Amino acid sequence: MNDFDIIEIRPANLKGAYVIEGFSSTGLVGSIAANYIVTLLGLEQVAVLDSPYMPSVSIVRDGIPHSPVRIYAGKAKGDHQDKIVVMVSEFEPPQEILKSLAITFMDWVEEKKCKMVISPEGVASNAEGLPLVEMDAEETIRREKEEILVYGVGSTPKARELLAAHNVPTFNNGVVLGLAGVLLNEGVNRDFDVISILSEAHSEYPDARAAAAAVEVIDRILLHTKLDTKPLLEEAGLIEQALKDINKRTSTSEEMAKRRSREIMFG
Repeated sequence: MNDFDIIEIRPANLKGAYVIEGFSSTGLVGSIAANYIVTLLGLEQVAVLDSPYMPSVSIVRDGIPHSPVRIYAGKAKGDHQDKIVVMVSEFEPPQEILKSLAITFMDWVEEKKCKMVISPEGVASNAEGLPLVEMDAEETIRREKEEILVYGVGSTPKARELLAAHNVPTFNNGVVLGLAGVLLNEGVNRDFDVISILSEAHSEYPDARAAAAAVEVIDRILLHTKLDTKPLLEEAGLIEQALKDINKRTSTSEEMAKRRSREIMFG
């Protein structure tokens, strides 16, 4: 039995679409970026990813329940009108399921004849003097003024040429963690175009500013819509707190479920 199922809830022709993967990771960069793109482009939900390994929760927004992993689709608003697909989740998948998740995702992408996968990812910032805890007002102002570095990695020569053509610095040496890293490897194995956009982020809290930097690069190389990331920066604090609350509540509920299971098993 497959550990993951993609359940389509609305028919959609996704041939030639660019797919953006937005799972939670360092600084929640992928999740924040993906949610913002979905909202800004007005994408419609077309599918969900279901698995016993996903958190047993429903995310309720404006009275409407949502699956932990959702897939949206639509078109970019620029001159190109490219098809865009976004898979988004507020949760970070555990290490032991990453391979199966990536294979299921890439199988579906190829089955739908999509064109490329782009994965925004946070990489821990090593900048001296940057705090790794919640910032006060003065630290927030300093963070906003600092330039956030963004790098790119491509699985194929074509993907790397696309990054170079848009002046995205290459991530030459290092490790790409999480789902983004596994997707890069799957792209190499399948000779499929996968790009990881790596944005410097703080690892100890949601970093909407790093997500905004990743969105700007995605817009430059793919969407060509001149997305306005100013609202994202202005609402950074609210977004960070909301995602922090979701993760905290989910972790608490999951721990309580595990505790109840142990009590039932051992009395």
